[in-house]
Amino acid sequence: MLFDAAAQSIGVNYGIVADNLPPATDVITLYTTNGIGKMRIFDPNQATLQALKGSNIEVIVGVVNNDLQGLATSPAAANTWVQTNIIPYPDVKISYIAAGNEIKPSDPLAQYVGPAIQNLKNAITASNLQIKVSTVIDMSLLGNSFPPSAGAFSDSASSYINAIVSILASTNAPLLANVYPYFAYTSDPTNIKLEYALFTSPGVVVQDGNLGYQNLFDAVLDSLYSALEKIGGANLTVIVTETGWPSDGDSGVAATVDNAGTYYKNLISHVKNGTPKKPGPLETYLFAMFDEDQKGPAETEKHFGLFSPTKEPKYQLTFT
Repeated sequence: MLFDAAAQSIGVNYGIVADNLPPATDVITLYTTNGIGKMRIFDPNQATLQALKGSNIEVIVGVVNNDLQGLATSPAAANTWVQTNIIPYPDVKISYIAAGNEIKPSDPLAQYVGPAIQNLKNAITASNLQIKVSTVIDMSLLGNSFPPSAGAFSDSASSYINAIVSILASTNAPLLANVYPYFAYTSDPTNIKLEYALFTSPGVVVQDGNLGYQNLFDAVLDSLYSALEKIGGANLTVIVTETGWPSDGDSGVAATVDNAGTYYKNLISHVKNGTPKKPGPLETYLFAMFDEDQKGPAETEKHFGLFSPTKEPKYQLTFT
């Protein structure tokens, strides 16, 4: 069965915080046979990159947070990182480099994110490659997200995100964002209906000017777009690098196989059309390929997989 990887907007995160996962070569086969044309990895794992050779899968390669300081303070270190982790894989379709994952503005590493992006970008350019470099943020950077048109970054996040947006705009790179309606719902189940989080609301739940919102995913993402507009990032593309729903681990509050299956199925069909504010296909990566038994501390962290470690599908999903 042949799939047009370029035409699809769905990818899946391949995390390996587990002691019982199949070898990387088997994982690549599982992606391919399920028509999953995009992958995100959290570090430049050499076994994974070797297995990806010639596969046609587009991959986002992560830079681990602890490497950011060295890459930010030394152009030579950034060059070595590219020479070690990117150059040896000309037959792997590396789409983006993600310099850091969910760094908070208060984190001591925050000061290194922008310079690390810049140094890695310079190293990529010097190697005559066309790979964009960005970083992954989470939605805690938003100070206001309701209604979506009032979306704004918090004061504490302002200088951090402003600097990043300015670099991304100058290099025409996308912003990478992790969006989890599950966590928004479980933190406020009184005011947020489960249907709104699962894309099953029968009608508009939030009317915001001339835009109507039937699901939380769109509302959160459009509040991010609104926040970006307010700081000169109106033209930035946003890629959703993580979104998912756990199948267990919260004592049945919302983490069930039924709810997770509903979320993934509806999300996959929904992102083909984008959001009310930004219609059009939205590149989105589901979290995650496998249940990872060494994740934590929350029990739910172990139950985000689309597949069991034995490669059995947990849900009936079509990725194309």
